[in-house]
Amino acid sequence: MRVLRVVVFVAVVLGGLFVAADRFAAGYAEDRLADRIRARQGLAGTAEAEIHGFPFLTQALSHELNRVDVRVTGVDAVADGRKTRLSELAATFRGVKLDADYGGGTAKSAEGSALITYPDLTQASQSGVKLAYGGERDKVKVTASVELLGRTFTRSVVSSVSLVDAGGDGGGKLVRVRADEVPGEGIPGIEGAVRRKTDFDRRLDGGLPSGLRLTGLTSDEAGVRLELGGTDVSLAGS
Repeated sequence: MRVLRVVVFVAVVLGGLFVAADRFAAGYAEDRLADRIRARQGLAGTAEAEIHGFPFLTQALSHELNRVDVRVTGVDAVADGRKTRLSELAATFRGVKLDADYGGGTAKSAEGSALITYPDLTQASQSGVKLAYGGERDKVKVTASVELLGRTFTRSVVSSVSLVDAGGDGGGKLVRVRADEVPGEGIPGIEGAVRRKTDFDRRLDGGLPSGLRLTGLTSDEAGVRLELGGTDVSLAGS
């Protein structure tokens, strides 16, 4: 019986040491991956990574992770020479095949979401307009000032925000903002002048991890929320 107690005690100690070593290795890998993502994306904000599954060490030895959750802030999506700030992006990567140096990898599939705040959407418009919540789902309020016939007119319009096909050779999706109606008060040319400021498209594919695509969109009080998904998605890979 004494021998059995000793064996059990040693097993418990060794098991505890293995768990501690496994969690330490997982934490180190998470920190390194977050640093790699921060550097690769040129983030002004933060990056966090969480590796799921136990034990981590057996996953690492096989160079494949079951699931990795990533959350980043301050992502600049640059496409067509225009920058749009994503205040936060969260994604889950599944079936990640690790690079030889463990600095990144490629996921079989990924899904997530991103947020563009109204101040960031205002800056992205690049036309001097101000955007705010439109009071209901998929609506934004756009305020613009235009000069016409020697006078300055300021109009606030309710616009629909949607995701549309980009077309052309590049494919992908566009975030589109279009005024539902422009109050003209009978002034010739005012609707066209206002729409030239309030209506715009923005492409965001250039700032997302390779393989991750826009799949859906909605808006609420916080801003415009993007749904993301894809296959063979890069996770801070080289």
